[in-house]
Amino acid sequence: MKPKQSKQLKNKPKVVVIGSGFAGLAATKRLGTADVDIILIDKSNHHVFQPLLYQVATAALSPAQIAQPTRTIVKHQKNCTVELNEVVDINTEKKRVICKTCSIEYDYLVIATGATHTYFSHDEWSEYAPGIKSIEDALIARRNILSAFEQAETTEDTRTQKKLMTFVLIGGGPTGVEMAGAIAELARHTLVGEFRNINTKDARVVLIEGNKRILPTFPETLSIQSQLDLEELGVEVMTGQMVTECNENGVKINNDLIECHTIIWCAGVKASPAAKWLNVEHDSSGRVKVNPDLSVPDHTDIFVVGDTAHVIDDAGITVPGLCPAAVQQGDYVAQVISNQINKQAKPAPFRYQDKGIMATIGRAKAVAHLKYINLSGFIAWCMWGAIHLIPLVGFRNRIVVAMDWLWSYLTSDRGVRLITSVSDNHPD
Repeated sequence: MKPKQSKQLKNKPKVVVIGSGFAGLAATKRLGTADVDIILIDKSNHHVFQPLLYQVATAALSPAQIAQPTRTIVKHQKNCTVELNEVVDINTEKKRVICKTCSIEYDYLVIATGATHTYFSHDEWSEYAPGIKSIEDALIARRNILSAFEQAETTEDTRTQKKLMTFVLIGGGPTGVEMAGAIAELARHTLVGEFRNINTKDARVVLIEGNKRILPTFPETLSIQSQLDLEELGVEVMTGQMVTECNENGVKINNDLIECHTIIWCAGVKASPAAKWLNVEHDSSGRVKVNPDLSVPDHTDIFVVGDTAHVIDDAGITVPGLCPAAVQQGDYVAQVISNQINKQAKPAPFRYQDKGIMATIGRAKAVAHLKYINLSGFIAWCMWGAIHLIPLVGFRNRIVVAMDWLWSYLTSDRGVRLITSVSDNHPD
């Protein structure tokens, strides 16, 4: 069936933004006062603060605390229309975005479609080792983790019980480190005393990293401190080890099998199919190689930002796939588009302002590399909390999350320990 034509507003330049993540929203909001008509397309109706998805997965926060409807975010932006749809292709000759149910014309196109999991040519592992990139993923992980303890409580087979209470995280970057620490705290603090036939402190949490150290993008001193903090929580950290298989029995490292019920993939990502849609050059992760102004080669009207873009900035730095970088790119592209429309000089090539990297290990434990200073422990944890509260969309979300964190710190309690089906559509 031929895609229907969406209604188009006349006269003003039409800017189509694909993706309501950090980069897409930044570009949309920055163009809020521009004399353009914006169409923001996303297959989900909400924006998610992805750095805190692991807290939904480990029952520390509810989905509503880290997400907000996209229409609510832009409701006061009169030049923006939200289109709930899934993009399947782009026709650059006719300047059309092809969606599942319609096609949309554009004068300028901003692609901010993010990234998904990659299993390094072992896609069959995805069935046994799901990752966490969305609210749905986080709820599935939460269900799997909590169900494992419930099943262990009712089984009488010691080997099965041990397997159920073994959790393996593959990938020692910030996501893997934060997930490992959160599961260990859940087992050794939150759930203690709630079961009669098992001791949740006996849970085994294993973090596997192929590099010689966890958090390989951090300074070595912080990586070492992070490993010490994790081991103090009871996490087994295995570095320099490559996973050779994931199956229903567990995880294999060479010929050694770690029997486990729950595997969580935190090891790698690949970009959305944007490069395929555009038929342009990309890197090994599928990210589009963009010009210094973040436009696509030979297409001055198309820009790619965020995790979908391979960006080498004006200082020769390969820009990391972090939220601050995505926001900076979205802001920059909006400025480029505004200048083009107003026939003003092009801004200087994009330059990433590195604000540092952080990771939290557990209660009152975190590490932070802030350009010229390294921090760890309680001070880094407080700073991590403050920095992660600021970008949360909606004042109410910030207050609720801050109160939940304070309560959890004082009591070790996690109040969102609900085992639900993702299809239940619960407001939790």
